[in-house]
Amino acid sequence: MAERSMQAEMTGVNVAGQNLANVSTTGYTRQTVDIETSPSISTEFGSQGTGADVVAIQQAVNTLLNGQIQTQQSASGYWTAQQSALQSAETSLDEFLNGTAATSTTSGNSTTDTGLSGQLTGLFNAFQAVATSPTSIPARQALVSQAQTLATTFNQIDSQLDATKTSLNTSLTDGVSSANTLISGIAQLNGQIASAESGGGTPNDLLDEREQDLENLSNLTNIQTSTGTNGAVDVSIGGQSLVSGNKVLDTLQTYDASSDGSGQLLIQTATGGVNLTLTGGSMQGTIDARDGELATMQNSINTLASTLINQVNTISSAGYSLTGSTGANFFNGTDASNITVNSALVNNPSLIQASGSATASGDNSIALQLADLATATQAGLNNETFGDSYDVTVAGLGDALQTANNQVSNQSAVTNMLATQRSSTSGVNIDEEMTNLMSFQRAYEASAELVTTVNQMMQTVNNMKTS
Repeated sequence: MAERSMQAEMTGVNVAGQNLANVSTTGYTRQTVDIETSPSISTEFGSQGTGADVVAIQQAVNTLLNGQIQTQQSASGYWTAQQSALQSAETSLDEFLNGTAATSTTSGNSTTDTGLSGQLTGLFNAFQAVATSPTSIPARQALVSQAQTLATTFNQIDSQLDATKTSLNTSLTDGVSSANTLISGIAQLNGQIASAESGGGTPNDLLDEREQDLENLSNLTNIQTSTGTNGAVDVSIGGQSLVSGNKVLDTLQTYDASSDGSGQLLIQTATGGVNLTLTGGSMQGTIDARDGELATMQNSINTLASTLINQVNTISSAGYSLTGSTGANFFNGTDASNITVNSALVNNPSLIQASGSATASGDNSIALQLADLATATQAGLNNETFGDSYDVTVAGLGDALQTANNQVSNQSAVTNMLATQRSSTSGVNIDEEMTNLMSFQRAYEASAELVTTVNQMMQTVNNMKTS
């Protein structure tokens, strides 16, 4: 009886020590010792106890909270990915998009804002300056310079958005690789857990490791889990079974869903080739940011550039230069990616067609029409002016980022609340474990004293027999 007690209390000491050792270990679940009275024996005086036995070392786990945390991990991953993507776009585009925050260069008494908003205003002001002095070569040179700066900014914005898209695709590919690693790890852990449980053991550390993998996978994408045989957890994503017991049925891969090979990467199963519709997680957050707000912004900027090209060229090509030439375009290109100023005008600003008459070089009617584009609404821009259309585009990015920031904050609060609830059940409390440790220690010492007492009694009996 004393031996059983000492073994039970030593197990309790070991478990308390294990809990204390892992007080800072992420994903660790507090373990408890289940001690039960060992089978009694019948005597002539009645039933007599035989001590106590350890029957199990269990986890203080709340499966309901674990499931809720997995769900919240998917939501948190989604909005965090959105936030990260939009912040990256805001940071890389701020110099070109945000006129008020952009740097400025001063030349004489004029200040040229490097932001796109200021450059659009600068272009129309430069047209107005040519209208004021139609034959002034310096005014025409300033117009060409301003137009070149604007075109370069359009080019840079398009390049930055392409770079951001490439970065998001890389992030998506990395996410798929991480998901496949976790899928393989979960299947392997299922096998190890089943093997341990079939031998009568309780693989608590393996269960913690698998739960951590499930939560990490949930952060990448929304998963569906079900309890399999022998303690296994089966995993499905988008309705497709990927893990069954210790077997990996399929993995994930990216594929290009665009018809022109532009890199609109989405997710499908690698072996089955089934296109998946994800409903959460960082991978879907990345996809939605790329194909949502960032794609909308790039389309809007391209539409802004192409409308500017068409409107300026339509008016300018009908005018006449100082040499009497006509019919030339002011801008070349079709959108933000390739807009440039006609090289002939760059080399010879006198060829700018600002006059409405081939014989009246001092006429400014065409230049005035070009300057008036600043306040003219455009059908191709939802009946907004160039400046207003641009402001809506920038505001859209800001609103989307604000929404993502709010959602990340909300999800963080919910996740922290659930983590606190789980910690109260499954987390290690140092004070509680120290109390348990001292209790086990005292019980062990008492059981050892029982051995000493019985030994002394046996010696007394032996001495009585030999005397």
